[in-house]
Amino acid sequence: MSEASATALQSGVKGVVNDFSSDMQSFHVPWGKAMMWIFLLSDTFIFSIFLVSYMTVRMSTTDPWPYPSEVFALSFGGEPIPLILIAIMTFILITSSGTMAMAVNMGYRKDKKKTFWLMAATALLGASFVGMQMFEWTKLIVDEGVRPWGNPMGAPQFGSSFFMITGFHGLHVSAGVIYLMVVANRVRTGFYERRGNNYEIVEIAGLYWHFVDLVWVFIFAFFYLW
Repeated sequence: MSEASATALQSGVKGVVNDFSSDMQSFHVPWGKAMMWIFLLSDTFIFSIFLVSYMTVRMSTTDPWPYPSEVFALSFGGEPIPLILIAIMTFILITSSGTMAMAVNMGYRKDKKKTFWLMAATALLGASFVGMQMFEWTKLIVDEGVRPWGNPMGAPQFGSSFFMITGFHGLHVSAGVIYLMVVANRVRTGFYERRGNNYEIVEIAGLYWHFVDLVWVFIFAFFYLW
């Protein structure tokens, strides 16, 4: 152990003073990644509150709660298929996590072309998810008459819970699509190459996207399968 390290690791009050005065870094995490983790932690609390509130309302309401498998069924050939649209949306988001992971891998390999196309594919999948969610909302509002303050199929809290939870998540996906396209375009134009050839931002964008996908898994399990 070096003399500087030994000094820094002194015990007692003097050791604490030495540690703080030496400005030592405890965890070698880049500033951008640390800020993204803090943001995702705060978002985790918000989504957790939404889901816990939903479960509380679901268990305490005295009105009949609509069956999601029936509400979100689509008819093909005259036969309704339960949750078919939701299953496709879930598959799309899981697939986008795969393309995003490959984009991060290509980014650290400094492969600009593959990184761009994989991020563009991820953004396209995310936009497809948002489009399907818009169709889902339109069907519930126009065809079923569901509102945030009312629901002709049973408990009025169903509408408020649905629009609050899926709307907040859809907003995150929409913001993520824009974020990915901005980063992808900068990758394409060589912006990060001119700034030291550092593709760390691709991983930071990937953290956000994987979080959005993970949250959807919980929404799918608690709201659509329960």
